[in-house]
Amino acid sequence: MYNPQLTTFISVVENGSFTKAADALFITPPAVMKQINALEDRLGITLFARTNQGLQLTEAGKSFLQDAKYIIDYSERAIEKARDIDNKDRFQSIRIGTSIMTPAKFLLDVWAEVQKFNSHLKIELVPFENTPANSVEILKNLGKHIDIVGGLYDDKFLEERGCDAAHLYDKQILFAIPLTHPLSMKPKIEIADLKGQKVLLIRKNWNKHIDELREDLTANGVTVEEFEMFNLGAYNRAVQENVPIITVEGWEDVHPLLKIVHADWEYRIPFGILYSPTPTKQVKEFVNTLIKINRR
Repeated sequence: MYNPQLTTFISVVENGSFTKAADALFITPPAVMKQINALEDRLGITLFARTNQGLQLTEAGKSFLQDAKYIIDYSERAIEKARDIDNKDRFQSIRIGTSIMTPAKFLLDVWAEVQKFNSHLKIELVPFENTPANSVEILKNLGKHIDIVGGLYDDKFLEERGCDAAHLYDKQILFAIPLTHPLSMKPKIEIADLKGQKVLLIRKNWNKHIDELREDLTANGVTVEEFEMFNLGAYNRAVQENVPIITVEGWEDVHPLLKIVHADWEYRIPFGILYSPTPTKQVKEFVNTLIKINRR
């Protein structure tokens, strides 16, 4: 980090000659003399007075000696400090938020692959309550208490919550049907099967892909009633009212009284990992590794 000529200069001072300094540094005396001459030329000052009695520091040399020692000490401490920070970042756990509606299983499934690329990365699961207010607060403050959350999104969603996303794949939009509902017996549901019936669907403007499906449903005579967010309360409502609720792949086990049935459509929704726009070094590594694994 600092000019190695400073080390040579201090060694000459401490040993009293070019020859002894050369022995201490395991180089030749001409190499020591060359470094000192180059240092003096670069600084534009004379550091040593060459006399018959040997080398003597000039006044300028005495002043420079103190500063050279300080520069070396400061540089070494700066490197040590940076290494401590790097080690702290490198070995700090990545905090992954998890709840009933945001399970971390999709990350755990690829954890062995992640370790092949970044064996030093560690994860910590942080549970949280999936309420509307809490969900927004967590996403707007990713990096403070939670680093990463898996979730559904679109561009507007990311902009409103001030977070970034690494796309992993698109999830299928499905039905969760109460076990007592006639449609629970069908292997696949078409929109025509729902004509004149009621379904539960997350609120308008939550996601553009869901809104496209909403328009298709209403245009085909399906009554759509909204709920605020995907949580256990919405699924309980579907069971209590005995109506289908439109859900997403990955939430098959949220409610034991609901059966997942595939739909005869191509509607899908982006899914990925949500993280801070200013992630830490290890979060960047983690995200980049997941993207690399996903592409493979």
